[in-house]
Amino acid sequence: MARACEDSGTMDRVEGTSKAEHQLRRQLGLRDLVLSQVLCVVGSSWVGIAAGLGKAQTLMWVGAMVVFYVPMAGSVIALNRAMPLEGGLYVWAHKAFGNLGGFLTAWNLWFYGIAVTATILYGIPSELAFLIGPKAAWLPENRMISIAIVTALIVLLTAAEIRGLEIGKWIHNAGAVAIMLVFVALIGLGPWAVVRHMPVHWTPLSFEIPPHDLRTLALFGQMMFGALCGLEYIAILAGESKSPEKTITKSVWIASPIICLMFILGTGTVVAFVPKDQINFIAPIPQTLRIALGHEGAGNLFAMTAILLLQMRLLGAVSYLMTGVSRLPLTVGWNEMIPAWFTRLHSKWKTPTNSILCTSGLLIVMVVLATAGVHAQEAFQLLSNASLTHYEVSYLVMFAIPLVGAVGLRKTLPGWLRWTSVVGLVATLFCLLISAYPFIDVVNPLSYAVKIVGTLLLSNLVAVTFYKLRTRAVDIPAVGENAGLETEG
Repeated sequence: MARACEDSGTMDRVEGTSKAEHQLRRQLGLRDLVLSQVLCVVGSSWVGIAAGLGKAQTLMWVGAMVVFYVPMAGSVIALNRAMPLEGGLYVWAHKAFGNLGGFLTAWNLWFYGIAVTATILYGIPSELAFLIGPKAAWLPENRMISIAIVTALIVLLTAAEIRGLEIGKWIHNAGAVAIMLVFVALIGLGPWAVVRHMPVHWTPLSFEIPPHDLRTLALFGQMMFGALCGLEYIAILAGESKSPEKTITKSVWIASPIICLMFILGTGTVVAFVPKDQINFIAPIPQTLRIALGHEGAGNLFAMTAILLLQMRLLGAVSYLMTGVSRLPLTVGWNEMIPAWFTRLHSKWKTPTNSILCTSGLLIVMVVLATAGVHAQEAFQLLSNASLTHYEVSYLVMFAIPLVGAVGLRKTLPGWLRWTSVVGLVATLFCLLISAYPFIDVVNPLSYAVKIVGTLLLSNLVAVTFYKLRTRAVDIPAVGENAGLETEG
């Protein structure tokens, strides 16, 4: 503990820093933070969604990065510098909007993390069947084997989580390196095809005007938020990062150009090899590799290796999400808004054991229920689809902090942050509204939109109800007393 306090010397100067945070071990350095951001932001499916716009993809990617990614990066840098504390966006919202605002922000972040993690785990048996080949087509249909595989993975990852980021960061780093290698291979297919005089029109940087229709807007919304969000997630682990006010800022500057180039150049390859009306939005990279390299010989081996690397990325992402999800109850518990049971740390490894075990148990329950029948699968899919709207609500809060947050906090933030936050707020609000429109065919688009919005409202109603019951049972100190911040009204 003494070493942890020594490593967090600069943190002691930050007003409102919790003494409990100093019990955490600072395991994450600059390299780990950069790789974690690549792991969190870069998903393999987004190049397929962007490729749905054809040669207009470059223009749309640039537009998405200007109106959303740049404001997001600016907010993460400025808010983390002001409050480099464990909990990240939850702590920022708590200091800006008080107990209820902070609690609802944590709830939406937590809901998103749980739903996305369960979705990834649920799809792993299908991914394994795709990797092995036709002879393993039975695997996803065998409920008991699928549950056993997912449960075993959760148990192993839970053990690593309890052991701490000393092990967990290597799982995250391996996943990030894996996705970077896959994108290097994907991007390299273009020059490779040109050298071999293949009938492929490879133009990675093409600026065509996209169609003016609702589908284009829906795809653009997916590219803006779905593909590019996630930089702030690493700030949840600020209390476990070395000199977080400096290293998290540097990691944003280093990771951002890497992430942007991966998306633009990777999408260019998908556009070159896959006809626009045949793009597989779920697995565009394996599809592109198979089209370019075939199903036999060295090409088949190369494609299988890339697909295996994608599975490594998925496992790394699951571990990373589990880490963040388990830290949110820890930091909310420090402010007494949930039982102190969630704040108990392992005596040796200083990890939130109870919170980790609770997260793992909930994930197992969700995956088991998702395989129970058609109605359960529909409910599970609804939660998965609605999870992104919960994340969008959290981002609305982040961009609102410099605009309408506590006066004392706003005075500590740079003036330029207000302008970038306005742009980011409008972009996120657009994404939230357009997310109710399905960019793939559904039976009833209106019913789809109602279910998504209804799930968001019902979820937050549950959160408000829990908060009200908790405040009646426990006398929670007002945030102004802890943070020393003046609030308006």
